[in-house]
Amino acid sequence: MNVTKTIFGEIDNRRVESYTITNNHGMTVKFINYGCIITDIMVPDREGKLENVVLGYDTIEEYLNERAYFGAIIGRVAGRITGAQFELDGETYTLEQNENSNHLHGGFHGFNRVIWDAAIIEEQDTKGVEFTYVSQDGEGGYPGTLKMSVKYLLNNENEFTIHITGLSDKKTILNCTNHSYFNLSGDIKRDILDHTLTLKCEKFLPINEQLLPTGDLADVAGTPFDFQNGQKIREGTRTEYPQNLLAGKGYDHPFVLDANQDQEILLEDQESGRMLIVETNQPGVVIYTSNQLQGDFKIRGVQAQPYLGICLETQGLPDAIHHPHFPTIVLEKEKQYNAITKYRFGVI
Repeated sequence: MNVTKTIFGEIDNRRVESYTITNNHGMTVKFINYGCIITDIMVPDREGKLENVVLGYDTIEEYLNERAYFGAIIGRVAGRITGAQFELDGETYTLEQNENSNHLHGGFHGFNRVIWDAAIIEEQDTKGVEFTYVSQDGEGGYPGTLKMSVKYLLNNENEFTIHITGLSDKKTILNCTNHSYFNLSGDIKRDILDHTLTLKCEKFLPINEQLLPTGDLADVAGTPFDFQNGQKIREGTRTEYPQNLLAGKGYDHPFVLDANQDQEILLEDQESGRMLIVETNQPGVVIYTSNQLQGDFKIRGVQAQPYLGICLETQGLPDAIHHPHFPTIVLEKEKQYNAITKYRFGVI
C-alpha cells in the first residue's frame, strides 16, 4: 500500500493538494485538501476492471463553480436548518441563508469551501490522510471555536473509512457527513436507476415543500420507501407517491437506521457486479438520488442529468435542533464529536 501527493491546483495563491491511496489489490481513493473532496474511488467490477465509482471533476476550477457538493465533507451541520437560526440555552443564533430563507450544508463557506491542513498516515495495515481545520467562533453564525479532524483510511480489505471528530470550546451544534455521489456502473456508463438499494430501516422522515423534515417518523412499509428487502432506485422515480414527487421524482429523504455497523446499507449494480456495504455509528442516512442534478455542464465528459449518482449521507437527522424527539446534534463544550463510516467494496 502507498500514499502519494501531487498538486491539484491553486486558490488565492494557496496550493490545493491531491492525495492518492492505493492498496495491494489496486483499489484507489483520491481526494483533495479543498473541502476534503473525494474525487475518485477506483474499484474492480466482477471481471476485475478498475473504474471510478464516484462523481467528480479533474480541475479545481470546476469544484469552485459547482453547487452539487460532489465528494465533500459537509459541516458544520449537514442538511437544512429551518429559518437559518436555532436556539441554544436561551440564546438565538442566526446563520447564513443560502437556500431561500433556510441554512443548507453549513452555509456559503462551510467545510466544503475551505482548504484543510493535511498529514499522511502510514500504519502497518492502513494508509491514509488526516485533514484538520479550526472553525473560528462565529463562523457561519455558529458558536464555539471548533477543532475538526477528518481521517480518510484505506486497508487491503477494500475498506475505506471516514472518521470525523470535533472539539468545541463552547456548547454548539455539529452534524457532519460526506457528500459523495456513487455510481457503481463505473466511469458513469449508466445512471443509477437500476442500482438496488437495501436499508435496515423501518422508518423514514417525510419532508415538506422546502425539503425539511416535518418532524414525523413514518413507516416505510407499503410505500416506495421500503428498502428492507432491496429495491431498485427506479421505483421511486415513476411513482405518484407524494413524498417522491416533493423530492423531484426520487429521493431526498432521511432514513432512521435500525442497526449500526452491521451491514445496514447495501448498494448493488447487477450489470457491473459491484456492490458497496456502508456501516456507520450515526443514527440516520439521507438518501439523495440526484434528482436536481442538471444544468449546462459536464461531469468528466458526461452531460449533467438527474439520477447520475446516489448519495448515502450517514449523519444525525437533519434539522434535529428543531425537533427535540430526534437524536440530539448538540455538542457540549470540550466533549468530542465522533462519527465513523466504513465503505466496503466487493462484487456480487
